[in-house]
Amino acid sequence: MTAKIIDGTAIAQSVRDEVKEKVAKRVAAGKPQPGLATVLVGERVDSAAYVRMKQKACADLGMTSFHHPLPADISQEDLEKLIKELNADPKVNGILVQLPLPGHLDEERVLQLISIEKDVDGFSPLNIGRLAQKGREPLFVPCTPYGCIYLLKEAGVELSGANAVVLGRSNIVGMPAALLLIKENATVTVVHSRTKNIEEVVRRADIIIAAIGMMEFVRGDWVKPGAAIIDVGINEKPDETKKRGYRLVGDVNFDEAKDVAGHITPVPGGVGPMTIAMLMANTLRAAEIQQD
Repeated sequence: MTAKIIDGTAIAQSVRDEVKEKVAKRVAAGKPQPGLATVLVGERVDSAAYVRMKQKACADLGMTSFHHPLPADISQEDLEKLIKELNADPKVNGILVQLPLPGHLDEERVLQLISIEKDVDGFSPLNIGRLAQKGREPLFVPCTPYGCIYLLKEAGVELSGANAVVLGRSNIVGMPAALLLIKENATVTVVHSRTKNIEEVVRRADIIIAAIGMMEFVRGDWVKPGAAIIDVGINEKPDETKKRGYRLVGDVNFDEAKDVAGHITPVPGGVGPMTIAMLMANTLRAAEIQQD
């Protein structure tokens, strides 16, 4: 068996195209462009690169972006003041605080301050709480887990009744992904560093979402024949044949797993493009909630 590749780049582009079309229709109808505010504290190279990608996506899709670069030593009080100003600004529909924040800042307090109607990252305790409760719906779902479920649905993977395993329990990916799978009526097991017999747990999975941050952790002989694999991991593996000296690989050993799985996402080109696409979809939704 050779797995069907789930092309995240193509699927993300279709999401972006749909968002762009809807934004154009809004503007043609005389409504304001959706606006996304990005807040970057400090000068982390990776965080700055992510923010630039988000700004570019806004420009490509006809949205407005408002960037707020802040010094690494900004005080909690000054950061909170900015968040409150953005909450009150009608031109700003979504607020994205790039994580992680420097250690002296209270990340939880900052996320709590963001208006639930502008929480396009889906990290507000209110949105996560709604996601966790039966019969409640969050206004926004965290972008990477949202993208994972979207990819599974686009690939035609049956979620209801499936035995799903999520590797990793982070607030950003693992836990929201598990909650989303439960909402889709899957039976979910979350694997983490204290889980015993991880291989045996994974072997029972019809669906695997790997977000454990360990290079090629999931081996091919852990995969149930025909299982669907969503690989969230991004790891740098040394490779002297590459100009930069490494290549990107996921948390799943792709070369082994692709011969067993039914569906699998590549790294790169799988989950990565979906994260920004879903952020753009969330920003449009925020504008619709606030302006319509």
